[in-house]
Amino acid sequence: MSLSDRPAAITDAERRDRLQRLREKMEADGIAAVLLGSTESLRYFTGLVWHQSERMLGALVTPTALTYIVPAFERSRVETLPHLAADIATWEEEESPAALVATLAGLRGSIALDDALPLFIYHALVRHLGAERLVDGTRLIRDLRLCKSPSEIALIRYAMELTLEVHKRAHAIMKPGIRASEVVRYIDEQHRALGAVRGSTFCIVSFGVATSLPHGADGDQILEKGQAILVDTGTRIDGYHSDLTRSYVMEEPNAEYARIWRAEREAQQAVFDAAQIGAECQSLDDAARSVLSRHRLGPDYRLPGLPHRAGHGLGLEIHEEPYIVRGNKTPLRPGMCFSNEPMIVVPGQFGIRLEDHIHMTDEGAQWFTKPGNSPTEPFG
Repeated sequence: MSLSDRPAAITDAERRDRLQRLREKMEADGIAAVLLGSTESLRYFTGLVWHQSERMLGALVTPTALTYIVPAFERSRVETLPHLAADIATWEEEESPAALVATLAGLRGSIALDDALPLFIYHALVRHLGAERLVDGTRLIRDLRLCKSPSEIALIRYAMELTLEVHKRAHAIMKPGIRASEVVRYIDEQHRALGAVRGSTFCIVSFGVATSLPHGADGDQILEKGQAILVDTGTRIDGYHSDLTRSYVMEEPNAEYARIWRAEREAQQAVFDAAQIGAECQSLDDAARSVLSRHRLGPDYRLPGLPHRAGHGLGLEIHEEPYIVRGNKTPLRPGMCFSNEPMIVVPGQFGIRLEDHIHMTDEGAQWFTKPGNSPTEPFG
């Protein structure tokens, strides 16, 4: 994919189709209404992006209507933002938004709640609707978001390719004496230069022993000659995330780093090979740990070895279903997207995480980005 060929944003027509499928599930499950909060699910179904605060803003979906629930003084702001056209119901500062939800929902029927709604909103709803009418909307919502459409996959692929190019540029400036903070700043600048208007959504740059800490160390670091390097970063394109990690050295690695890097790459490939339609998510985690056991790493979560799950789903949230973890019996289906990152941690020495992402097709797994070749050639 060329970075000049940016995919189209998600259309209102696709969002209306999502709402229709939600309503079909509501009817099948006997649900009278679904309440969305200021969450990524609100964005998924309506296109409206709003950050959660102490004031409730969301949307109520019924079989026949979509109604935004908005603080009255924010109405003019909401009207300027992209969103599916629908009625806007407002509440004043001294009023309860939960009471407004109760009025809109009517006197009967279960109301399924967005799984990311804050607890304080739930308690307010209980006071006005009663706990018996409120049900968990997790599966109702998450099952629809779980398998990505072709347009979603195109956006994720573009975001991944963009971040991969940023990784390559960051690799090119690595030299002894550079500070991790300089690299973080450069990566953000390059994300923006390539068209990600908000820059990096996150960035971890670790050197030496700090690479053994999966989410990095506090404070700034200075790269020394021969040290291990780990860079984990991503951005968003039309709301959809990228998330890529590369681990490498700038000179020829010592024998132990090279051995562990090869084991990590072998485990990553085992996850990919196990990713077959119908396979349980846990079987991919098992495949990674089986490889590591053969390399005398682990077992289980013991170190040196893999201290966490082998991967996570990705879409509008950087961590979402499906989780590639022991105990998850969810079968893989076309459209599922998830990371492949069976990190190996050698405490007090270094860590190696090779993170690329997979999406499932009718024919099986496909990489969004090609894995690295070696500790000194981190790009496929």
